[in-house]
Amino acid sequence: MTDAPIIARAAAAPGPMPGMVRLPGGVFGMGSDQHYPEEAPVHRVEVDGFWIDRTPVTNAEFRVFVRATGYVTMAERRPDPKDYPGALPHMLQPGSLVFKPPKGPVDLRDWSAWWRFKFGVHWRRPNGPGSSIAGLDEHPVVHVAYADAAAFAAWAGKDLPTEAEWEYAARGGLDGAAYAWGDELTPGGRHMANTWQGAFPHENRAEDGYERTSPVTAFPPNGYGLHDMIGNVWEWTSDFFAPRHPGEAPKACCVPQNPRGGREDESYDPAQPAIRIPRRVVKGGSHLCAPNYCRRYRPAARHPHPVDTSTSHIGFRCVKRREP
Repeated sequence: MTDAPIIARAAAAPGPMPGMVRLPGGVFGMGSDQHYPEEAPVHRVEVDGFWIDRTPVTNAEFRVFVRATGYVTMAERRPDPKDYPGALPHMLQPGSLVFKPPKGPVDLRDWSAWWRFKFGVHWRRPNGPGSSIAGLDEHPVVHVAYADAAAFAAWAGKDLPTEAEWEYAARGGLDGAAYAWGDELTPGGRHMANTWQGAFPHENRAEDGYERTSPVTAFPPNGYGLHDMIGNVWEWTSDFFAPRHPGEAPKACCVPQNPRGGREDESYDPAQPAIRIPRRVVKGGSHLCAPNYCRRYRPAARHPHPVDTSTSHIGFRCVKRREP
């Protein structure tokens, strides 16, 4: 099918929701037929108007939430053995996944070559004991599992975006374009997002100026005035993961309105049948997405992630569907 044009384009008006942008909603072609199979098929959907955070939630903002509520993130809690049958007892300790680049080329099918589960890692200790977020107030908070993001959103009187809302916002009015800013990854040689330059995972040339996360306004906003919809950190959505999108509606009258993702029972990882942990959709790619490995620095890109697992490259932003 031909990608449908977006009906409406938003104005970056803060109004009564500081730090948020109001999008009026519209119809757009969700997904892509040109990249990874889970992005297909392109199909028209409609979303109602909503407010969305101008940037991912930062360390400074998450600190306010924790101080106000005493919230303890999942990476700071000891896992329940009942949830992880067969797990080695000594591994059931608080911690999170941290990116550790290998010294040379590795098999790109083996993610364990560059990810390490480290004890004592959480949002305030992003690289483990002895590390800190000093000087990183304006960087996105990381090492947040789905429940952590949802708890922040509820405290703030907001929600996490659906996949359709997130993708609509990320496109910035450019329906059908490969990237949030057009069809060229680096127009005029300019880096438009925090991604990986070099051969992943061992060669990081950091041509965009950052080896890991970056301040949330370090790169240009998209057409809706939203920063970091692409790159820097992946972002949680509220939708359960399904391996493909539904097909195109047969008639214009039947275009799905405010669609939700897959069912929880189809979101489990088929490679781990004994572990029944739901997976939700994360969007936008991160600073670890590279041309030779993960070309998911695009609005249509999507990836499943277990709701209990936090990492050093996943964060979130919030939406609000009604004004206060």
